[in-house]
Amino acid sequence: MFTQPVIDCHHHVFDPVNFPWAPESAYNPDGHELATPDYYRAVMQAYNIRHSLIVGPTSGYNTDNRCLLDTIKRGEGRFKGIAVTPRDVDSDTLASLKDQGIVGIALNVAMLGTEPFIHLDALMGRLAEQDLFAQIQVQNDQLLALMPLLSRTRTRLLIDHSGRPDVGAGVAQPAFQALLSLAGQQRTSVKLSGLAKFSRQPYPFSDGHPYLLALLDAFGAENCMWGSDWPFLRATERMDMGTQLLLIEQLIPDEKSRRQVLWHTPQRLFGFTELQESR
Repeated sequence: MFTQPVIDCHHHVFDPVNFPWAPESAYNPDGHELATPDYYRAVMQAYNIRHSLIVGPTSGYNTDNRCLLDTIKRGEGRFKGIAVTPRDVDSDTLASLKDQGIVGIALNVAMLGTEPFIHLDALMGRLAEQDLFAQIQVQNDQLLALMPLLSRTRTRLLIDHSGRPDVGAGVAQPAFQALLSLAGQQRTSVKLSGLAKFSRQPYPFSDGHPYLLALLDAFGAENCMWGSDWPFLRATERMDMGTQLLLIEQLIPDEKSRRQVLWHTPQRLFGFTELQESR
């Protein structure tokens, strides 16, 4: 177990001692949710995680990316990042973030609602100019409101947490079918993550499995990646890194496809080059 190297494509870091919470933060992590960069590096060593994509959290830091950027800077090539920015962020700021290891900007529609995002053509254009991803987190049927925007942009898209579908509505629900249709654009990738966020069942979240498998089938392993969601903010039950890795191994029994999802796809998409797979 954990002998093959992995790239974790969704986790957060929190270090309120060195990087205090943003005053406007709506939720500040506490207790077991606190997750310093040094502690995550120990987690990486324990589970053979060679690289990771750190997602700047709206919780705690909002648009303050200092903790994220400092972690990347000290990471010796192990980390890339998704930043949180104002929606009117300018091109020079995006270019500077890219130079510091940022590969995309987070659009948290699930938290903020669709209205702030449906007319973001200018931002999407600036992201495309910098070859940055728009990482989009939606839930239930929110994607439907964004489809006109996504259809008229050329920005690379990264769908967060499997699109967080309504598991009670079935794979045929319009929003999930709209997500599957994005596979035909050849510029959309998906994180096979977040089962605990949309499942209505305890681990192993079996009601969410058909959605992950449908995404894998539609997008192919070459456009899918895995993320742990560590340190599991606001989790309603116990969550562990090891059980998340075990679950993705069970869901993708084909070794070639699993290696693609856990290593080759994120290595290619995010440009991890300094450390190589050990096989």
